[in-house]
Order: sequence, then C-alpha cells, then structure tokens
Amino acid sequence: MSLSLGSPLSLPCGAQINNRIGKSAMTEGLADAEDNPTPEHLRLYQRWSEGGAGLHITGNVMIDRRYLERAGNVVIEDDRALQQLSDWAKAGTVGGNHLWMQISHPGRQCPRLVNNQPLSPSSEQLKLLGSFSRPQAMNEAQIEDAISRFARTAEIAKTAGFTGVQLHCAHGYLISQFLSPLTNKRNDQWGGSLENRARFALRAVRAVRDAVGDSFPVGVKLNSADFQRGGFSHEDSLQVASWLEEAGIDLLEISGGTYEQLSLLGMEPNEVRESTRKREAYFIEYATAMRGATKVPLMVTGGFRQRAVMEQALSNGEVDMVGLARPFCLDPDLPRKLIAGELDALPCHEHDLVLGKGWLGNNSPLELIRGINTFGQVGFYYWQIIRLGGGHHPQPELGVWRSFWRHTLNDFRLNQRRKRAAS
Repeated sequence: MSLSLGSPLSLPCGAQINNRIGKSAMTEGLADAEDNPTPEHLRLYQRWSEGGAGLHITGNVMIDRRYLERAGNVVIEDDRALQQLSDWAKAGTVGGNHLWMQISHPGRQCPRLVNNQPLSPSSEQLKLLGSFSRPQAMNEAQIEDAISRFARTAEIAKTAGFTGVQLHCAHGYLISQFLSPLTNKRNDQWGGSLENRARFALRAVRAVRDAVGDSFPVGVKLNSADFQRGGFSHEDSLQVASWLEEAGIDLLEISGGTYEQLSLLGMEPNEVRESTRKREAYFIEYATAMRGATKVPLMVTGGFRQRAVMEQALSNGEVDMVGLARPFCLDPDLPRKLIAGELDALPCHEHDLVLGKGWLGNNSPLELIRGINTFGQVGFYYWQIIRLGGGHHPQPELGVWRSFWRHTLNDFRLNQRRKRAAS
C-alpha cells in the first residue's frame, strides 16, 4: 500500500489523525510562576497548529508540583487552571489537528534548583554537571500516589479539550527509571525481572485508560534502548511494547537515550549502525523490529530530514507516523510544505552550532566545550520556542555561545521566580 505524508491514520481507539506528520514533544519552559499555561503557550501552539501537522504533542506536563523536569513546566494536579488549559487546547487545534498532552514525572532528573530531594525507584544518582541530587528510593505509598497522579492529569487533559495524552516512558524520566536495571535496583514487585520493572509503566497506562475511557487516544513514548551497557535493552523494549499493546495504547513513539546517553538530542551512540545514519532516522531499525512484537501504530522521532526518506519509510511500513521536533522551531509551516511537495529537505542547523569550530575542532576532547556545545544546541531551540511564543519570528543566526548563556540564565530566572511565588 502506497502511503504519503498526507495520508490519514486511524488509531485503535477509533480516532483519526489527518496526516502522517507528528510534532514530537519539546519542553517549552513557558509556564507562569504558579506552573500554569500562559498566553505564550496559546500563541506558540496556534502557530504550530496552523502549520499543518496532523498531531502535536506538548512538552512535559508534570503530574506533581514538587518534582519538575525544569522550572517553567506546566503542572496539573487538579482543575484549578482548567480555563487556561482549555484555551491552550483550543488554540492548539485550530488547524484541525490532534493536540495530545505529554504527561510525565522526572524522577531523579529533577534539578537541584527545583528540589534537592527527588524520588526514583532506587537511590542511584544522576551525575551530570552537579545539577542533580541523590534521589530517595520510593516507598509503596509514593509509587501508588504517582500512578494515581498520571490518571488524574490525563482525566483533566481530556476535560480541558486535549484530544489525547502521551505517557513519557523514555529519556530517563521516572517510568524509564523503573524500566532500566541501572536505575531500578529494587528487589520487590517493582524491580528485578523485566516483568516487575515494567509494572509501574503498565499500571500507569491502565490507570490512564480507566480515567479517560476507551475512545480517547492514549500514547506512549518508549526508548528503543538506553544505549548504556546493562541498561534497558532493545530486547526489553520489544517485550514492553507487546505488553503496552495489551494494555490498550493507540500510538507508540520510539525514541532512545537518557540524560547520560543523549541519543534524544541527536548525539548518536556507537550502537547505531552507519547504514541507519545514512537512512537518517536514528531509531528506524528498532521500529522495524517492533513490527514483529506489536501491531500498534508506530511513530519514529529522530533524524528525519528528507521528504523522500520519510515517504519511503511510510510506504515500506516501517513507520506509521514521522516524528519531527526541532525543525518546527525554525519553520512552523514545514508540514504543509512537505505534504504539498514544496520542500524536499528540512534545514539542519546543528552543524553550525559548534563552539570552537575552526578553533578547537569539532571533536574537542575538552568536556567543558562538549557540554557547552550540547546545552548550547538545546538552548538555541529553547530560544526559538520563546520567540514563537512571544509572537516573534525565529532567530536562526543565534550562535551556540549566546544560546548556552541565554538558556542558563533563563532557567535560573525561572527557578528564582517560582521560589518567590511559593514564599
């Protein structure tokens, strides 16, 4: 069957997405001091919605105000911000697209500036630039509380008018921490065997499904692998995907990596083969293997840049949706152009965002330079999101050094503002 980017996609729950382009989640950092949506969210998502993608997934929406991925996250514990959420959902669907809320808990990936006593399955600390404290191993009551919070947040998202939810089970956040033997050292029903390590994810999915009903789309973002020795493996991922299908999900987004192995930022691990790099999609081989484990519609995010490659992956049945993220920050109209055949390849700015290019070289051994390059690239795209949310045009000429410092200072400012509001 020949499929194009403009072909509709029917989900198991009965909902239909009007084309095969999905905007994957990107953390926005636009919430107010009390963690609520703002007019910037409305402007940003209306602009993206008008661009023509069939599915948009929000950045991390936190289920617990005590634990954030970063200051500026929206948090939903109750319906106090229901009107703001409804306005966000309305603005983000003006183009006739789906808008799904990604719901998440950071676990140990909660920065010190937010909370210096994070939670995790075990007390394994994330050692990254001194930014994270040693977590407390969750007790049974805390685990059950987190599961119920996923369900409550999903229920409020549905009430507000979002057309689906996605549980973030990837990138080293809490559910991913339960799945990985590197971060889950428990010897009770929540740890040890893969079945036990997957218990939290499956319980959370089932609780969300019970809260939103059978006809409301529920998606999951899952690592194809952690790309760390002894971590959540490709074989583990295939088995968990099969269990997730039995739990009743509608779309499985494949990604990979953690904060310690940043495949999610396009920094490919050694395990990804050269043939995969040439075919662009970092995780396409894993999605192909997923076809033998589950029939759930698959969305692959990471590396797609050429329209011909996207459509080939769809026609070959390797993916059901093409996931894009960073390109939306510089040209919100990319989906419409791709579907109309007006654009053959997406712009790629990562190669220009390298500190010391022509000075220290692209492969500088200095960890500090590597860190600035990595987080400067992240900051570059965060800044474009801030500009779009403010109603401005993107700023592609912004360099990695200025991006790094703007990102660092902005995160510090958001943390200070949040602390003042709480005092």
